[in-house]
Amino acid sequence: MRLAKILAVSALTACAPSAHVPAPTADVAMNRPTEPGVPRGLASGQPQGLVATAPLQISRSNAEIAQDFLDLEFRMESGRPLPMMTRFEGPIRVAMTGKVPPTAQGDLTRLLSRFRSEAGIDIRQADGPAQITVEFVPRSTIRKTYANVACFVAPRVSSWEEYKSARGTGQLDWATLTRRDRVAIFAPADASPQEVRDCLHEEMAQALGPLNDLYQLSDSVFNDDNFHTVLTGFDMLVLRLHYSPGLRNGMTRDEVAAALPGLLARMNPGGAGGGATHDGGRTPQAWIRAMETALGGGGTGSARKAAAQQALAIASAQGWNDTRLAFSWFAVGRLNIGADPVAAANAFGEAARIYRRLPGARIHAAHVDMQLAALALSQGRADQALAFTERALPVARQAQNASLLATLSFLKAEVLEAQGDARAAAALRLDTQGVARYGFGSDAVTRARLRDIAALMPSKLRLALGG
Repeated sequence: MRLAKILAVSALTACAPSAHVPAPTADVAMNRPTEPGVPRGLASGQPQGLVATAPLQISRSNAEIAQDFLDLEFRMESGRPLPMMTRFEGPIRVAMTGKVPPTAQGDLTRLLSRFRSEAGIDIRQADGPAQITVEFVPRSTIRKTYANVACFVAPRVSSWEEYKSARGTGQLDWATLTRRDRVAIFAPADASPQEVRDCLHEEMAQALGPLNDLYQLSDSVFNDDNFHTVLTGFDMLVLRLHYSPGLRNGMTRDEVAAALPGLLARMNPGGAGGGATHDGGRTPQAWIRAMETALGGGGTGSARKAAAQQALAIASAQGWNDTRLAFSWFAVGRLNIGADPVAAANAFGEAARIYRRLPGARIHAAHVDMQLAALALSQGRADQALAFTERALPVARQAQNASLLATLSFLKAEVLEAQGDARAAAALRLDTQGVARYGFGSDAVTRARLRDIAALMPSKLRLALGG
């Protein structure tokens, strides 16, 4: 399931003497309430300026990938073990029902094409009965069922009505499956186009393949930190393995483990060497709870800061030097922006140092750069803010993250205006509108984001810079 809790939306921070606004999150548009209706010009899906590119190449060893595959396949997100591997047999058909958002069709078409070409899965859309049904329901309906979830997938059902009838009966227990025949994905009908696309990517991948998420993965959507929003090269390799003729329904962990070295040698010959890129091991529930408290929407500011420090202490005690330590530093940085910008900058620096050496973590570092750009802008350091945004913009574009791309573009426009180039700033804001509508869901939310960014820089610093 795609969580709304850890990376819920917030506006940008300000260290200026204006009213306090919370710090930007690692996914600035995830699960933000949007106005109903269709964003203009987005009926076919992703806008111009957010063009799909080749997925990031896998640069990890096959030994580590094999361990990650086993950890993904044989546990649920709750930590509950799964006794056997399960998958669909034969051609897979997908249907969309409910109040389907206009942008969903284009995004699903692109996703199914990737499954066929990159993962070798025989999967197509159908109008009638299907193995995978994506039903779009109101966001409020999902939240009444799971308060902190944006979307989720359930086995042995094909509709919301079936799901409601099956709750509490054991029918929805993934651990009792011996093969997959029918699953349903429940996604929000009234979310931003990007949130809809992100739900399609993560929930389709889990409907087809692994049900677990691992916080230590830097190059995967199978991670509840939600930095990656579209399926990566690693994710497609996992799905190609899942549907390999060398594996089958009912295989145990030991049986799959025995088959993986040969399969990976053929599918990923470049992974024969190389060392570890993460520290492995199960993530303690105490760390997960601390991060959920720190970056969730509830609790007092002091409680959230304490939770971030607790997560950092756990990560350090575990000896981690992977995404979990970086994410802990990221949380500390976010929660110190308003009160202690120096501590925030230092924490973001630690997070960036770790992210920049991990495979597939450029998007994580780009989120850090967005935070640092906002912080620099709030202190009148326009040149630094510009450098951070220009470094992060191509990364956000390649990752197809519209909300991040729009926020970075608006930050850059604010810098240009502060430096006296109002014409270039206006042109950049205008050029970003299509991407912003896709990421934020409406013109009203886009205008709110622009106001938040405009409030970052104190007026006296703007005048000093020539704005």
